[in-house]
Amino acid sequence: MAEKRHGAWFGFGFCGFGQALGSGNSHHSVYSPEPLHASDDICQVSAGWSYTALVTRGGRVELSGSVSGAADGCRDVWASEELLVLLRNKGGSSTELQAWVPGSALQGEPLWVQNLVSGAKGQGEDEPSRESRMGTLPLLPCARAYVTPEPPFCQPLAPELRVHQLELGAEHVLLLCAAGQVFSWGSGRHGQLGHGTLEAELEPRLLEALQGLRMAKVAAGGWHSVCLSETGDIYIWGWNESGQLALPTRSGTEKKAEREEATELNEDGLKEELAVADAGAPAHFIAIQPFPALLDLPLGSDAVMASCGSRHTAVVTRTGELYTWGWGKYGQLGHKDSTSLDRPCCVEYFVERQLEVRAVTCGPWNTYVYAMERDKS
Repeated sequence: MAEKRHGAWFGFGFCGFGQALGSGNSHHSVYSPEPLHASDDICQVSAGWSYTALVTRGGRVELSGSVSGAADGCRDVWASEELLVLLRNKGGSSTELQAWVPGSALQGEPLWVQNLVSGAKGQGEDEPSRESRMGTLPLLPCARAYVTPEPPFCQPLAPELRVHQLELGAEHVLLLCAAGQVFSWGSGRHGQLGHGTLEAELEPRLLEALQGLRMAKVAAGGWHSVCLSETGDIYIWGWNESGQLALPTRSGTEKKAEREEATELNEDGLKEELAVADAGAPAHFIAIQPFPALLDLPLGSDAVMASCGSRHTAVVTRTGELYTWGWGKYGQLGHKDSTSLDRPCCVEYFVERQLEVRAVTCGPWNTYVYAMERDKS
């Protein structure tokens, strides 16, 4: 009989509000991955800027950080600063979508409630024994609508899109359909839509640059976007302020330090004027990449999972390594320091401990990773 491998969740990056992140001994930051408390019972993590929601295998959601609270019967969770969304079992086969003000601590009445079609399942729920899972929220289980953090909160999707995955950035939406095609809409002022312009799109628009390539995953950062092909290639586009596209970034540190200090307390990680702050930058500095660019990982590794923070990017390879790059001020890259990087670098913590990374999910300024002991056979 094969020896059972054990997995655990790890966290690193910003924890200035006391949110669950490693041991929590650091006042503001964790610079290297640390196991989460009781991580062997956690199956899902969703992180906002100031708080984190953890879901246990028993279906209990627990909040930590600027808000606290807990609730049972949770099948999926999505955390943002404006809205906390839960998918909850309500007895029998009844499922209820609940939207809460995060500060309510899950007490009293939800902001709004929607009863979902009986029997609707989220991604991964056919495997209740799995130790970790990635939920579908903000995409609803019916795949015909999605949740937004601002009114009207629930937006319909055209049935013909046949949605497989949907991700929200700060101002844009990425959609992956069942046929492997990518659509985007919303603000395009940082090139995050990938259509070659900085114009906004009010409706889902197909990324023509990726036609003929079947995509398997999408990830939306604050103002950048990533998608992975079925063959493990990475395509990335949008804003490159902190090297989050792994393209050449400004080499000087003084201006970057001034900007990071100026945005330190902003919930979304930046100020409006930074959108045009790169005027006069050296020609080799790429501020905006408005259409998808192919990115190669070191050693030609294939990517199978990606997640984006406000200005950082994390990718898991087919062989279970984790690569991170972009803004690193709070240790969210996991490289034991606060350095920002404009190239993918392997997080050595997991390699040194013979751990295989299975999942990654980024908050705006932090990163959570699920890893298992490598098979020694």
